[in-house]
Amino acid sequence: QVQLVESGGGLVQAGGSLRLSCAASGRALNNYYMGWIRQAPGKDREFVSHISWSGVSTNYGDSVKGRFTIFRDNAKNTVYLQMNSLKPEDTAIYYCAADVVAKEIQDRAPRYWGQGTQVTVSS
Repeated sequence: QVQLVESGGGLVQAGGSLRLSCAASGRALNNYYMGWIRQAPGKDREFVSHISWSGVSTNYGDSVKGRFTIFRDNAKNTVYLQMNSLKPEDTAIYYCAADVVAKEIQDRAPRYWGQGTQVTVSS
């Protein structure tokens, strides 16, 4: 079992920045990719990013490439999503995700989910 707890969401103006955090707990965390999936009102879930345990391998959705950066602090069992140059279309609930297979996160079907944190970008 893996438990994920997100924090850091909020309201920000377009062009601004936010950093989300996801604290993980459980066994064998070094086996897991971790990442982020978001869902805007009335829209399907969208893959945002994932990162390997080592941090060497990362992947991003096309809509966030060049603006968002994922990184992790394994000493704290925490993954971060630095979001810059935010746009109103980034408004969504952001969910932390974990799975032993990276593709499951990319396909928006990870085994473990956090409770979500709201990000709202005003124009």
